[in-house]
Amino acid sequence: NNLSTPVAITVATALVAATNTNSLASTPANGSSFTVDGKSITFSTGQTSVTTDASGNVTIGVGAGSTATVQTVLSAIDGITGTSTPSVVTAGALVISTGTTQPLVIAAGGTSALGSFGLAAATTNLTPPALQGESLTIGATGGGTATSITFGTGSGQVSTLNQLNSALAANNLQATISTTGQVAIVTSNDAASSTIGAIGGTAAALGQTFHGLTAAAPVADPDSQATRANLVAQYNNVLQQINTTAQDSSFNGINLLNGDTLSLVFDETGASKLNITGTTLNDAGLGLSTLTASTDFLDSNSANVVLTQLTSADTTLRSEASALGSNLSIVEIRQDFNKNLINVLQTGASNLTLADSNEEAANSQALSTRQSIAVSALALANQSQQSVLQLLR
Repeated sequence: NNLSTPVAITVATALVAATNTNSLASTPANGSSFTVDGKSITFSTGQTSVTTDASGNVTIGVGAGSTATVQTVLSAIDGITGTSTPSVVTAGALVISTGTTQPLVIAAGGTSALGSFGLAAATTNLTPPALQGESLTIGATGGGTATSITFGTGSGQVSTLNQLNSALAANNLQATISTTGQVAIVTSNDAASSTIGAIGGTAAALGQTFHGLTAAAPVADPDSQATRANLVAQYNNVLQQINTTAQDSSFNGINLLNGDTLSLVFDETGASKLNITGTTLNDAGLGLSTLTASTDFLDSNSANVVLTQLTSADTTLRSEASALGSNLSIVEIRQDFNKNLINVLQTGASNLTLADSNEEAANSQALSTRQSIAVSALALANQSQQSVLQLLR
C-alpha cells in the first residue's frame, strides 16, 4: 500500500525538435529506429499504421499513404513513458512528459532515425517542480488524523524526511526516499490493511510533484493472513470455552454467572437475609464477539480493537469478583457468628442440666441422714405418748 511520487513530471530536454510539427521533416529510412527508456520505436515502409508488440516496442508505419506526423512519434513516446500529460514541441524544443522518476533516456537504435528529426541521443535527468511553499493534504488513513503539511524551511513547515514522517505519523503513514529521489509513502503496521486517503493540496495541482496520485489498494500477504486466521480460530475457541464454563457454573439450580439471584437467610424468622445478584458472564455479557478471518486481526489497529474489548471484559470480571468477594465475607462473618452463638447456647444448656456429682452425693447423703433422724424422732415421740397413756391407765 504505497504512494510513489511523482507520477508525471514535465521536463524540457536538451534535444532539438523538427521545425515542422505537422509532418515528418524527412521520411525515416525503413527499419531505422531509436529507443526510449529501453523500448524501441521503429519506422517501417511496409505498413501505414502504428502497432505495439507484447514487449511494448512500437512500429510506426511510414509507407505510401501513411498519415504519420511528429505527433504520432510523440504519442508513441508517451505510450512508453506512461505519462498522462502529452509530450509537445514548443519553441523548437521537444518537451517530453514521463511517468517515472528515472532519467529519460533517448538512444539511437541499430539504424538511427534520430537524424530524420534533427535529434541527437541524450539523457536528461528529471527535475521535479520545487515544493517550497506548496501544501499537501492526505485524507484520514486507517482511523488516523488527516495530514495537512506545508513544504518549506519556516516554522512548522516540512523540509526533511524526518519532519515529513513526524507529520505523517498521526495518520498511520510513513515515508521513504529511494536512491533516485523517489518519495514513497506507505501505511504503517497499525493500518496495513487500509488504503491511503485522498491526496490534495497545491502540491497535487497540475504540473506539481504529487499531481494525479492515487494510492493502490493494500495487498494481503498470504502467509501472514494464514497466521492471523489461525489466531482468530484460537480466539473464537476460547470464547466458546468461556460460554460453556459460565453455563456449567450452577449449584442447586442457581447460576450466579448466568444472572441468577441467591437468597441467604440467617435467622429462624427470615428477617435477617442477604440477596446476591449474579451477572451474565458469557461472551455477550463481557462485550466480546466471535471474530471473522480475513476481516479481523488484519493489522495492528484491528488487533488493538480486540485488545480494548478484552481490557473492558477484564475490568468487568474484576468488578464482579470484587462484589462476590464482598458477599462471601458477609456470609463467612455470619457463619462464624452463628457458630459462636451455638456454642454459647450449648454451654448454657449444659450448665442447666449438668451437676457436680460429689456435691450432689453429699446433698443426697445429708438428705438421707435427715430423713433417718426424722423417722427416729417420730418413733421416739410415739413411744413417749404410749408410755404416758399407760401411766394414766
